[in-house]
Amino acid sequence: MTEKEIEKLLSNCGAFLKGHFLLSSGRHSEYYIEKIKIIHEPDKVQKICSELADKFKNFNFDVVISPAMGGIVLGYEVAKILAKKFIFTQRENNKMTIRNGFELHPDEKVLIIEDVMTTGRSVFEVIDCIKEKGARIIGIGLIVDRSCGKVDFDFPTKSLLTLNIKTYQPEECPLCKKNIPITKPGSRKIYNTYRR
Repeated sequence: MTEKEIEKLLSNCGAFLKGHFLLSSGRHSEYYIEKIKIIHEPDKVQKICSELADKFKNFNFDVVISPAMGGIVLGYEVAKILAKKFIFTQRENNKMTIRNGFELHPDEKVLIIEDVMTTGRSVFEVIDCIKEKGARIIGIGLIVDRSCGKVDFDFPTKSLLTLNIKTYQPEECPLCKKNIPITKPGSRKIYNTYRR
């Protein structure tokens, strides 16, 4: 699928929203990608994940890891398609950790799968978690890269769709200056937010 086809698929499932949004990074945006809409329809998940899995089919790795919550379904599906083990991470006491019951061994090779990336915070936290276990990262797969390729993880990174969606620090947000009500979607608890 081309980027235009991926964009159309996401648009058709209602994933693109317009308004005034407080992102999980703490930044503000006029546009939001409602990740839950991506996983709402299993046939679309399978198409999207097949495309992402195809980008990593020639990579040598043992396990797929995704951060909770949004990345779990996508990471699991990519792991299933590529016949690999699957693990997810979650935040405990504000720190990303491997979910209890999962094991990641030193020297295992890992592919990270994430749904939508803006600042890369969740992926950087997963990278730290993997390094603490002594495992090796071979690549990072993203459904949507909102940073337009500006975030560098120092690992091969492939996305299905790269978007240049402007985000703002709260104190610089033109939507706040117009007193447009803000919506806080997403799954991560947000700290130290600013609202005029």
